[in-house]
Amino acid sequence: MKIQLSDHFNYSKLLRFTLPSIIMMIFTSIYGVVDGFFVSNFVGKTPFAAVNFIMPFLMILGAVGFMFGTGGSAIIAITMGTGDREKAEKLFSLFVYLAFAIGVVIGVLGIFFIRPVAVLLGAEGLMLENCVLYGRIILAALPAFVLQYEFQSFFITAEKPQLGLAVTVAAGITNMVLDALFVGVLRWGLVGAASATAFSQIVGGLAPVIYFARPNTSLLRLTRTKYDGKALLKACTNGSSELMSNISMSIVSMLYNAQLMKYAGEDGVAAYGVLMYVNMIFLAAFIGYSVGVAPVISYHYGAGNQKELKGLLAKSLLIIAVFSVSMLVLGELLARPLSMIFVGYDQGLLELTLRGFLIYSFSFLFAGIAIYGSSFFTALGNGLVSALISFLRTLVFQMAAVLLLPLIWGIDGIWISIVVAELMAAAVTILFMIGMRRKYHY
Repeated sequence: MKIQLSDHFNYSKLLRFTLPSIIMMIFTSIYGVVDGFFVSNFVGKTPFAAVNFIMPFLMILGAVGFMFGTGGSAIIAITMGTGDREKAEKLFSLFVYLAFAIGVVIGVLGIFFIRPVAVLLGAEGLMLENCVLYGRIILAALPAFVLQYEFQSFFITAEKPQLGLAVTVAAGITNMVLDALFVGVLRWGLVGAASATAFSQIVGGLAPVIYFARPNTSLLRLTRTKYDGKALLKACTNGSSELMSNISMSIVSMLYNAQLMKYAGEDGVAAYGVLMYVNMIFLAAFIGYSVGVAPVISYHYGAGNQKELKGLLAKSLLIIAVFSVSMLVLGELLARPLSMIFVGYDQGLLELTLRGFLIYSFSFLFAGIAIYGSSFFTALGNGLVSALISFLRTLVFQMAAVLLLPLIWGIDGIWISIVVAELMAAAVTILFMIGMRRKYHY
């Protein structure tokens, strides 16, 4: 039975509706990890460190897709909640066309400036050349990467989360198969790994365009549109939290890399890369749920259904709590086997990674509440509060912690810093939820 945004959501229906989004985000993270696995095991430790060193910069450039996707989805869902489907389709089309155009411009500029950026970040020698080689190939597919991020939200708003999952799986399989072929069989090294990722992004970004450009059974279709500056500004403002979150996380990752180079050299960067891969997979469950439930929240807020809004928040907080405890337990139990997959060939690096893993896992206990809280306020159209939560969580708290705590505990302070930052972000999110409850009647 098809689940609609206008339905009443119990726990079962809520999980069934958001499950494709959760799996989609987890799968996206898993196939992003495949590059790291093949590069680390088939190319070498220095190229593996280089991929993790330049990746935060590449993620910043692609983050505009998240901004238009999350910010635009809230506006589209609220518009549909008022009953104006034609306007919703025009807004949808405007956001897609503009995101692609911005992706082209950013991609071209990135190709030209990636070398000086890598130098500025501290790369040199062979690591610098590896950063430039890998980055330029990825940047060639940046417009599709932007669309892929954007459509992860739009598929849910169009009531087609299963189709969004199918596209993500297709892109992921493309990446995995091509990684195995290009890197494992043909031994193309970094060129093969980057090419596999670029081709997968093209699949993930352009397949949705083909679907929405044709007559379909979803709530949305790409049509002729017109410039709407007010809606565009609202989408950018509303989605600024997700943009800020991605940019901030990337900036902080660069800072972590700089600190790890100082305290542990290339091994520290490689160990952090392993933690980031696992972190992406675990946090993807929080992000997937938050993205999946956001259009439902937006719809009922637009329709003035306060009772349903209260129920959605209460159920979501319980689900997030269960996820959080489960991830902490999994992180502690799987620390060694997951570390072995990436760096089992180097005993010193393995021990460094394992030590970081056992400390870092405690951050999963607190991360979900801030991720959900930011998405919740985006869905309500309050981009300011959402952006503030993301800004504090992903930039202010983490930067302060990673700069100060290593002075006390050395390299252990780097791993502890993320735990402290997530705890502070969770506390701030709870305060915002309490403070804004009368305004939004949840």
